[in-house]
Amino acid sequence: MTRRILVTSALPYANGSIHLGHLVEYIQTDIWVRFQKLQGHDCLYVCADDTHGTPIMIRARNEGITPEALVQRMHQEHQADFQAFAIAFDNYHSTHSEENRLLAEEVYRNNRAAGHIAVATVHQAYCNKDAMFLPDRFIRGTCPSCGALDQYGDACEHCSATYSPLDLKQAACALCGEKPVQNSSEHLFFQLSRFEAFLKEWTRSGTLQPEMANKLEEWFSSGLKDWDISRDAPYFGFAIPDMPDKYFYVWLDAPIGYMASTWHLCKRSGRDFDAYWRPGSTAEVYHFIGKDILYFHTLFWPAMLQGAGFRTPTAVFAHGFLTVNGQKMSKSRGTFINARTYLDFLDPEYLRYYYACKLTGRVDDLDLNLEDFILRVNADMVGKVVNLAARTAGFLHKQFQGQLSAPYPEDGGLYTTFVQAGEEIAQFYEAREYARAIRLIMALADSANRYIEVRAPWNLAKQNQWVALQESCSVAINLFRVLMTYLAPVLPVMAEKVRHLLNLPELSWAGRCVPLSGSSIQEFKHLMARIDPKQVEAMLAASRPSSPESAAPPPAAAHPSASESASPPPAPSSPPITLETFTQVDLRVARILQAEQVPGADKLLKLTLDVGVLGQRTVFAGIRAAYTPESLHNRLTVVVANLAPRKMKFGLSEGMVLAASHGQGADKTALYLLAADSGAEPGMRIQ
Repeated sequence: MTRRILVTSALPYANGSIHLGHLVEYIQTDIWVRFQKLQGHDCLYVCADDTHGTPIMIRARNEGITPEALVQRMHQEHQADFQAFAIAFDNYHSTHSEENRLLAEEVYRNNRAAGHIAVATVHQAYCNKDAMFLPDRFIRGTCPSCGALDQYGDACEHCSATYSPLDLKQAACALCGEKPVQNSSEHLFFQLSRFEAFLKEWTRSGTLQPEMANKLEEWFSSGLKDWDISRDAPYFGFAIPDMPDKYFYVWLDAPIGYMASTWHLCKRSGRDFDAYWRPGSTAEVYHFIGKDILYFHTLFWPAMLQGAGFRTPTAVFAHGFLTVNGQKMSKSRGTFINARTYLDFLDPEYLRYYYACKLTGRVDDLDLNLEDFILRVNADMVGKVVNLAARTAGFLHKQFQGQLSAPYPEDGGLYTTFVQAGEEIAQFYEAREYARAIRLIMALADSANRYIEVRAPWNLAKQNQWVALQESCSVAINLFRVLMTYLAPVLPVMAEKVRHLLNLPELSWAGRCVPLSGSSIQEFKHLMARIDPKQVEAMLAASRPSSPESAAPPPAAAHPSASESASPPPAPSSPPITLETFTQVDLRVARILQAEQVPGADKLLKLTLDVGVLGQRTVFAGIRAAYTPESLHNRLTVVVANLAPRKMKFGLSEGMVLAASHGQGADKTALYLLAADSGAEPGMRIQ
C-alpha cells in the first residue's frame, strides 16, 4: 500500500553557513526520505531558510545591506551546499515569503478568535537615544549570575544562565552604548497553559521518542508558561495585522515555514495543500529536529496548530549533537568545519556514509572520529563494496563483451540470502536505525567477498575456465547490485553511477528480488577513491583561524600575552579577515582614571579605565617604556571591551588598550596610544 508522507528538517537560520553539525540532521532526513521513495511511497521532503529575527537585523546592519539582501544571499549559499551533499529537497523555500505571511496570520487569527491569545503589559529595556525597545540581542552587559562581561540580554555564553535583559548589570545598548531605561509595552501572549491536557496526551501517544517525552515532564512539572509571540518595532519579520508597530516573534512564523513550503510546492505541482495540513488529512507528517529545539516543536508548535484548527504532526524525531574526535567542534582545533570547506577537500558521500554508520533512532550524540572516518570509509566502501565490482566487472567486459550469464548461476543460496536480508534492512531504515542497517549490509559484503576469494576469478582466467569465470563474475555483479540497492539511500551519487554501469532504468527495492541474467553491463569506471589522510589534515588546517604566530601583532602589543614576549614581531602584513569577523570586536572609548607601575614587570602599567556604561575595567598594558603613569592620567584612549579576561600573576586584565608602533624597530619607546577626539565620552562604541 502506497503511503502519502510529508517530511521536514528544522529550518537552517539565514544568519550563517551550513556546517558539519547541521548536516547530521539533513543527511539523516534525506536518507529516510530516499528510502521511502525507494519503497515506492509518495514521499515529499520540504524545508526553507529561517529568515526573521534580531540576529539577521544585526548582521545586515553590520554589513551595510538590507536584511532582504542578506537572506537572499544565504538562501543561495545554503541551497548550493545542500545540493553538493545530495540533500534532495522536493521544495526549498523561505520564511520571508507570501505563503508564510498568510499562514502566520491565519494561525494567529484563529487562535485569537478561539481565545488563546492574551494581551499583557511587559516592562522592557528601551534606548532613549535610538528611540526603540531593545530586543535581547541589542543589549550587552555583565552577567548577573557569574559576572562575565559583554553578554547578551537573554543568556550568558559563559555560564549558560538565562535572565531578563533588565537583570543585566552595567547594561548598554549594543547600537550606541547608552544605558537603557525601563519602559512598558503591550505584548501578545499565546496561552500555552490552556493546552496542557492535550499536550500531555499528544506527547505520550507515540509521537516522540521515549527519552524526549520523559524530558518534557520537566516542563509539565514546573508548569507551562504563556509565550510572548510579539516583538516591538523595529524588527525584521511579519507585522501583526491588528497590532500597530508589533511583529510576530520569529519562533511563531518559523515552524509555519513547514506549511508554507508545502503550500509553495503544492501550487507548482498541482497537489492539494489541505491533504497534508488540514483536519481529516490522512498523510503522515514527520519533523526531524535537533534536541536543542524540542520545546518549540513539541509544545508550542502542536498547541498552536491545535488552537488554529490545523492537524498536528504524526511524529517528531530528535537527534543529538555532533562532536569531532570526542569533543565539541572547535575553531582553534580546526574541527568547526563548514560544509563548503569540507567540499574543498573530500567527497561528500564519505560523510554521508560515516554518519549513516553512526546514526540511530535514539537521541544520542554522534562523534565524527576522523581516524575512524578514514579507516571505515576506506575499508567498507572501497575495500568491500567497490572492490567487489572492480575485481570482476573487468573480466566480464574483456572476455564476454560485458554480458552476464544466462540463466543466473548456482551460488549456493547466496543471492536468496541477500534478498531476504532486505526485509530486516528495510525495518532498520524505517526505524532510523541506520547504523544497524549498515552493519548488516557490510556483513553481506563480507560474504560476497568470501565467495570471490574462494572462486578466484583471476585464477579461472589463467586456466581458461571461461564458463566458470563468467558465472563467478555474474554472481559477484548481482550481489554488488543488491548491496548498492540497499546503500542507495545513503550513497545516491554512487548508486546512480552503478545504475549506469548495470544498464538499469532504476535501482528499486522490489527489483532486487530478481537477479540480472543475460544482460550486458558497461565498462567499469572509477566509483570511489580511498581517503588520503593528508586530505583530512588539509581540511582541518583550512578550518583553523590564522594562528597568533602567523598574524601581525596588535597595534602596540598592549595585551599582556604579547607585551611580555621577547620574540621579534612578525612581518607587517596580515591575512585578510571578513567584515563579520571585524565587527565582532567591540571597540570603546575609555578614560584612564589611574595608571600605576607593576612591581616585578618591566614592561607593564596597570590602567584603571572608565568605560562609561560598561563600568570600570583594569587593564595591564605593555607601554611602560613609552609612558610614565602621570602622563596618562585622564587621557581618552580606545579599549577592546569584549576581549576575554586574562588571569596574570599580577592580577586580572579585563581588556586591551590600542596603540601604534613601527613594529619592526628596536626602539621600544616608539609607542603611541590611540586617542579619541575631545568631546568623546567613555563608553562610546567605535563604529
